[in-house]
Amino acid sequence: MNIENPNRCQTVIEHPRASDLLSQLNSGQLLMVNRNRRNGLIIYKRFHAEFAGPGAAVGGFFDSDCVQVVPVGNTSLVYPETHEDRKNAYLIRLQWVRLTQQLTDNPTPLQRAQKILDQFENFFDVDLVKQLPDEAFALLVGVLPQTINAVRHTPEKLETRLSP
Repeated sequence: MNIENPNRCQTVIEHPRASDLLSQLNSGQLLMVNRNRRNGLIIYKRFHAEFAGPGAAVGGFFDSDCVQVVPVGNTSLVYPETHEDRKNAYLIRLQWVRLTQQLTDNPTPLQRAQKILDQFENFFDVDLVKQLPDEAFALLVGVLPQTINAVRHTPEKLETRLSP
């Protein structure tokens, strides 16, 4: 559903379906994840996934090659109105990519899996994170979906088990 935002004359796309999101991102239209909500998109590429959180640019040249989209949270997208809005959205998207990159720098797959789950649980509701597919997290940090599943079903935190 599209509505006008009274604070800024931006069109807002509320609660889009994943199939509509995929079409929108593949179209090349530049959008921005609403910065006023805890929401985002896990964007599947051919061999990996990227997370675009609040304020991040989506679509445009970033995502013309996406193959699947998983909305996270109460998804809301806006059209950036000005050059400054677009510039800031690009910078924020790069920040989200760098944050994920920091998690993937860990050489141990189990620790990468634990870190991405912890990151999402700290930002979003734990129950929401439980509903997201193992495959999405696996593609974000370069591990197998079974590794994410194993970490999710481990009764204790990995740091405790992996400490010397």
